[in-house]
Amino acid sequence: MTSNLAYDVQKIRADFPILSREVYGKPLVFLDSAASAQKPRQVISAMVDVMENDYANVHRGAHYLSQVATDHFESAREKVARFINATEDEVIFTRGGTESMNLVASCFGQAHLKGGDQVVTSVMEHHANIVPWQMLEGSKGIEVLFVPVDERGVLDMAAFEALLGPKVKLVSLAHVSNVLGTVNPVEDIIALAHSKGIPVMLDGCQGITHGSVDVKALDVDFYVFSGHKLYGPSGIGVLYGKKGLLNSMPPYQGGGDMIETVTLEGTTFKEAPHRFEAGTPAIVEAIGLGAAIDYVSEVGMDAIAAHETLLLEQAMAKLSAIEGMQLIGTAPNKVSVLSFNVEGIHPLDIATVLDRQGVAVRVGQHCAEPLIKAMGYEATVRASFGMYNTLEEVDKLVAGVEKAKKMFGA
Repeated sequence: MTSNLAYDVQKIRADFPILSREVYGKPLVFLDSAASAQKPRQVISAMVDVMENDYANVHRGAHYLSQVATDHFESAREKVARFINATEDEVIFTRGGTESMNLVASCFGQAHLKGGDQVVTSVMEHHANIVPWQMLEGSKGIEVLFVPVDERGVLDMAAFEALLGPKVKLVSLAHVSNVLGTVNPVEDIIALAHSKGIPVMLDGCQGITHGSVDVKALDVDFYVFSGHKLYGPSGIGVLYGKKGLLNSMPPYQGGGDMIETVTLEGTTFKEAPHRFEAGTPAIVEAIGLGAAIDYVSEVGMDAIAAHETLLLEQAMAKLSAIEGMQLIGTAPNKVSVLSFNVEGIHPLDIATVLDRQGVAVRVGQHCAEPLIKAMGYEATVRASFGMYNTLEEVDKLVAGVEKAKKMFGA
């Protein structure tokens, strides 16, 4: 195993103020970035700066501050577009990945789905890519079809292709599993669906953080992600959509800034993206997301991915050597999200012992209850590594698990 000598993780860690704190008298080891990543000083400073110096509502004001704030806000949209290789009119700001998926379910559903139509998703999805479709089952009579996964956490592509019948009007799948770390073969998924005239939405909430994403090269129809997993603030998310598809859909909400004209007789709407951004947007949060994109772009997404792969390889190798270890998700192509259990110990007990050692992990079903149960568990421990984690922190995770084994006599 070789180290990435060009990657200065200590320099990166110095940019994240929270990583210098202690919990229970021990240095914080933050291994919960898949839930929400920590924020570099550059993001924090950008948000404070706009609130202290340039804050005003956007798009509406003729005064100086409104124009400056609008420039900052739309610059953030430009940064998102460049980051994923889209055009600015294809980038919609939402409150997060969950709202982005709900927007597509609601608006695409209203325009393009009727009773008897089918939507294909999978067993490995986050609840945000299951529940909105099930809600449409109840309200419109559509049918939701689920692609199974095997014991490694790999999507069954033969089953996927077999599901693509004439009633399927949309495929909506995770780019990367938030539980297993599995990277799905999204190029093949999109090509198969498009060969049958079916559009595709990808849940990119995990995918966007672990490598470069080019929506044009993928030819994906919708791509969604959250700011807070990409080292930016919460309360901001992105929906990318092909312009023609977006403009074929009715607005998600009505209100200010998404209209062309309003009369007592009726309303006409702007084109995307503004037709989907009713009301005052998350101005400061969008600017924070833009700063986060600047930050990860300067480090380099490929360099981040290589560093995280090194962490994952060491974690899997050392955890596998622990007697009774159950690694959950062993796909050949995966990112630095690692779920596990230890035979004879409740996951919450492992997480509690780790917490007292200063190691922050996730425990539970990770908003993916159908997947956890399909893999044969009720809950798991999840350690997820980010750009700022170190090989020494991997060792602290392993030592904490071994301590839990000794404490509980497993």
